[in-house]
Amino acid sequence: MEKVPSLWSLCAEAITEEIIYGDHDLEDIFELPSSLLEELVAHLPPVALHKLTADVSLKHSNSQQCIINNNKDRRKRGRFGDFNAVWKTLFESRWPQGVKQVSSSNGVAMVTGETWCKLTSEGADWQQKYWEAHIQNCLDEAAETALLLSFSGDLGDIAIPESVMKSIGFKEDICHTSFDYSKLSYHCLRFGCYASCVRLQNVLCVSEMCELLKDGKLHGLVFRRVKSKTHIDGACKLIKQNIETLQSLEFIHCKLSPSTLSKICSCLCIKNIEKRKFHCFSIKSSSILESDAALMPSGFLSFLTERSLHALTFSDNHIGPDFAQMIFNTLIGASADLSALELSESNISGWLTSTNWKIPSSRLSYLEKNKSLKSLRVLNLRGDNLHKEDMEDLKSVLVHNFMPNLQSLDISDNPFEDDGIRILISYFTEASEKALLLRELKLENCDLSYKGVAELLGTLSSLRPSLYALSVAGNELGSHVAASLAKFLTTPSIRELNIEDIGLGPSGFRLLEKEMPDRVGLVELNISKNRGGMETAKFISRLVSQAPELVAVNAAYNFIPAESLEVISHALKLSKGKLEHLDLTGNTSCYQPPHVSMLLEFRINGKPIVILPSSPNTVAPYDDDP
Repeated sequence: MEKVPSLWSLCAEAITEEIIYGDHDLEDIFELPSSLLEELVAHLPPVALHKLTADVSLKHSNSQQCIINNNKDRRKRGRFGDFNAVWKTLFESRWPQGVKQVSSSNGVAMVTGETWCKLTSEGADWQQKYWEAHIQNCLDEAAETALLLSFSGDLGDIAIPESVMKSIGFKEDICHTSFDYSKLSYHCLRFGCYASCVRLQNVLCVSEMCELLKDGKLHGLVFRRVKSKTHIDGACKLIKQNIETLQSLEFIHCKLSPSTLSKICSCLCIKNIEKRKFHCFSIKSSSILESDAALMPSGFLSFLTERSLHALTFSDNHIGPDFAQMIFNTLIGASADLSALELSESNISGWLTSTNWKIPSSRLSYLEKNKSLKSLRVLNLRGDNLHKEDMEDLKSVLVHNFMPNLQSLDISDNPFEDDGIRILISYFTEASEKALLLRELKLENCDLSYKGVAELLGTLSSLRPSLYALSVAGNELGSHVAASLAKFLTTPSIRELNIEDIGLGPSGFRLLEKEMPDRVGLVELNISKNRGGMETAKFISRLVSQAPELVAVNAAYNFIPAESLEVISHALKLSKGKLEHLDLTGNTSCYQPPHVSMLLEFRINGKPIVILPSSPNTVAPYDDDP
């Protein structure tokens, strides 16, 4: 039997439709009793709430300013005040994972990869975040239509899917008289002013998009699969249109020639702008044609040394050692103000080979004074096929102080083995007498043995100031490295340690537990994929009790049995630490309802601390699973 609607629901529906489709003054709505008004606002769909708040802002902007300045009329301020919590609820209901990304971010970041815009939860304008995400949703849907061979016409006339329309409150059976609410043009022109970061497929990189996004003040642009002259021209027009606010630019799966790079850079190097805000330039998984340094246009090289440029990324572009060396020499020769440099996922072995590193020290003193990347804090050389000889060159760069303020170094996924790491160890030893600023070191999947890592750990523990974060994940170290790891945990400064998939096994965890210091300063620890079984749980139990600052532990895929959950539960009861996240996913044997239930009582902000697989069938198989 169909449920009979309540009088309240019928009234709320009528008011909602009047707000969305009507042309009447909305002032009367704010004369409702406070309880009814609050309930109505909490149940309004996004487009109705947007229109209501826009009407209030327009009619009461002067009085609101007076209220803010004089801090008087609290009743009116409450009625015309902050709807932020309602917008956050609407955002969370439509994009639950998006809220997680927003909340976990430490600040507004440059556009990087698929996470095209990271935001803060504290003080976030959730109305702006909602409509920005909605515009991106509409652009993605429009791109799917525009890619069809049968498509012809204007982008603005593309129909937005019914599911998207319903999600913001429009109904298909309402007669749209003066507006066509389902067109892309309506959504862009109505909500485009909220967009700060957008990603655009190549079919959207045309002049028309400039008109559709004319009200946006874009901080970030991501272009995907841009290859033709038409799409390059469209991208350049969008860049010029937003040059005063643009901070980040990224190209993914694109085809870029020297002339194309020069054209793009000329758009970014427009003079007479009061304060340059552009900070981040990135090219990923793209083809950079004719990457010979001799063929690179001077405009592109000049752009690399722009004082406003803080982060430069070339990743998975098959650039080769000559191109990488050209970039590095250009940056170091101009003493650029770059903070982060990434040259990753390319075969650039030999990129630092240069006579500059091998000339007499008497001449090097001059170079050291005049060539330096003093501002560089982060260097990422992951997956570049670097060998022992490359580590020699890197050591020379570091020894001669060409990057004196380097704080983060990622040389993971390079096969330089123990011989290569010993070269880096020798640099650390030589540098131990002076202040070494390096705080984060990543050495994942570098074909290291336990002997090389044991030597490294011993050296790192003696550095002043010491390392903050270390990752040696993916190296087959075995249980022998456990003693060195336990000793390394006595290092006061170490806060983040990643030893995922290093082959510790039960004996390694047993030794770690036995040799663990009385107090551990770790904040985050990753011990996943080490096949430790019950010994993993015993180690976690002791760690939780002796690491008062511990926030997160990843122990996924360790063959942890169900009975071990009692050990972990007992440790959590006794602990007074700050543990917020214990990941036990992938441990299929842990799924036993009686055991799982005992962990549900441990929560932070209403969310469970321990993350377990919901059932054995939902867990993806791990390559060691029997």
